[in-house]
Amino acid sequence: MTDITAPGVRRFGRVNWLGLYTLCEREVRRFVNVWTQTLAAPLVTAGLFLAVFSLALGPARGEVMGVPFIEFIAPGILMMTVIQNSFANTSSSLVISKIQGNIVDTLMPPLSPLELVLGYVVGGILRGVVVAAVLLVALWAVLGIGVEKPLWAALFVFLGAAFLGVLGVMAAIFADKFDQMAAITNFVITPLAFLSGTFYSISALPPAMQTISQFNPVFYLIDGMRHGAIGQSDASPVLGAVVVTLSTLVAGTLCWYWFRIGYRLKP
Repeated sequence: MTDITAPGVRRFGRVNWLGLYTLCEREVRRFVNVWTQTLAAPLVTAGLFLAVFSLALGPARGEVMGVPFIEFIAPGILMMTVIQNSFANTSSSLVISKIQGNIVDTLMPPLSPLELVLGYVVGGILRGVVVAAVLLVALWAVLGIGVEKPLWAALFVFLGAAFLGVLGVMAAIFADKFDQMAAITNFVITPLAFLSGTFYSISALPPAMQTISQFNPVFYLIDGMRHGAIGQSDASPVLGAVVVTLSTLVAGTLCWYWFRIGYRLKP
């Protein structure tokens, strides 16, 4: 029989399920309690993007990949909204805890580094999935835009929320002030989202820019979501899923290591 008092043996077993569930619940309650900001606002922002591009370019732009321009950009705007909200959920939670000095309340409980990473990321994933579901219903109700391959669409929504959730944890660990967090959002996350084929097909870019775009994991998220929605894409969805999964694992491993050594977390 295992001696739970022995050094290195966890009282709660290999996984502290109760602690992990509690952290996940806290992260979910954070965005549910302010649903007008976290759920309703993204719907309005996405609607404005679609309205502006539809009125300004829609009639004159013609078809892209065999579908009307508004149907072409809708999946990209949906994915862009998902990843921005997933990133915001994890990054804001952790960086606020650091700045307010109550990060110790999260680090002191008997949670392993992996459980801490998962707890934060699960909250970001759920926020991204809920935002995606709301937007899909709105797109279907207002514009009649459906999903041609729902399994692919669901997979890339999950991968996008997970990847940007992990990046949000990385950014929050590195940032010590709100302006540092804002700089990461404005100069890294936003360009990755806007320069990833959200509003255009990368086949229209010069060869050099096409090559650069293929090193951007967010491109595969946008492209994969477009494949799920309209059945067309610039790259193989299988390749996209593999690239994003590997990128998430690499970033998640770095987050795990930073939690393990207390990098920029312990006062």
